[in-house]
Amino acid sequence: MKNRWLLPEGISDLLPDAAQDLEGLRRALLDTYRRHGFELVLPPLVEYLDSLLIGSGGDLDLKTFKLVDQLSGQSLGVRADITPQVSRIDAHLLQQRDINRLCYAASVLRTRPSGQEGSREPIQIGAEVYGHAGIEADIEVIDLLLQSLALAELGPVRLDINHLGLASLLLAELEGVDEEAVLQLLQARDLPSLRELLAPWSQQPAAAALLALPECFGPAESAMARARTVLAPWPQATPHLDALDAVLGSLRLARHAGQVSLAIDLADVQGFRYHTGLGFAAYVEGHARAVGRGGRYDGIGAAFGRGRPATGFSLDLRELVELRRDRHTPPAIIVAPWSDDPALLAFIDTLRAQGETVLQLLPGQDAQRLAGVSADRMIGFIHGQWRLAGKES
Repeated sequence: MKNRWLLPEGISDLLPDAAQDLEGLRRALLDTYRRHGFELVLPPLVEYLDSLLIGSGGDLDLKTFKLVDQLSGQSLGVRADITPQVSRIDAHLLQQRDINRLCYAASVLRTRPSGQEGSREPIQIGAEVYGHAGIEADIEVIDLLLQSLALAELGPVRLDINHLGLASLLLAELEGVDEEAVLQLLQARDLPSLRELLAPWSQQPAAAALLALPECFGPAESAMARARTVLAPWPQATPHLDALDAVLGSLRLARHAGQVSLAIDLADVQGFRYHTGLGFAAYVEGHARAVGRGGRYDGIGAAFGRGRPATGFSLDLRELVELRRDRHTPPAIIVAPWSDDPALLAFIDTLRAQGETVLQLLPGQDAQRLAGVSADRMIGFIHGQWRLAGKES
């Protein structure tokens, strides 16, 4: 007999402590985005398939659950990423505006996880700027990403920055090369296999430069010096490198210096078919995968009639909460006895208005057997009044 309580692989419940932690973080992040002028949008879970896959390349297509609409007979998709939906909103529903700052927080569903232990139902939260092509917009969203990770309290952050225009520039010079294979090997930093793949083009400078991209990695100053040497034969690379230097030298981002180290990683080509320029990925200690990603995806709304500059980032709230679990203790609560005494109820209302969590025990409930909470104080009737006392009092 099938175990009805089992869930599909990569799908999981959030139990009370994790769910509360996630909701608190979601509220804190959205409040922060609102204070920076970002407006919340809530796209639908399901859309016509061609709209969901706009500008995303094959990777998102493979991750998207597909179904047939029983009303229209058309192909629908369950969103695997929210950015294409937000680009549709920017292009079609908010087209009277010059610049749009939009944010979102909602579940997505994927046919396969991003990593071996990743969820297939991330709760995606992010912020995006539409309508500004300058590096200032990129710096603004990177700053907001770093503020988000500070709110998540994950400890020191390493931010790797890249510009996908550099790999694109080099690949364009290697006629007939298997671009997908090159990108996969670059991302994996498999230099022996990459060298073998590029052997037919070994006499071309672009092949040697591609092989050198993984060496353009690490602390910003040394990695940028290496990058400018490797890419010196290509004047077209200078604006891309200048953009990287502008981010690295930003005074706005320098405010995070105590908790954030900036690095360069020119071999990080994840999202090559999707991102069009500057890209970035945030890492925390003890976690191999990036906890946040973003970058520029200019023109993503063109299929909706309004191709515009765009940049943004996204995080997975589930992942952030999982990383926080060993670093945070659940908030303490106050335990009160069950009673309809107006004086007790008024006292409880006052405490709750002050932000305290007060749990009234039901008749017969044992305060010593409360699950999933930390009760450090109790309300008792002391000297003719309801008073707050330590648990041991």
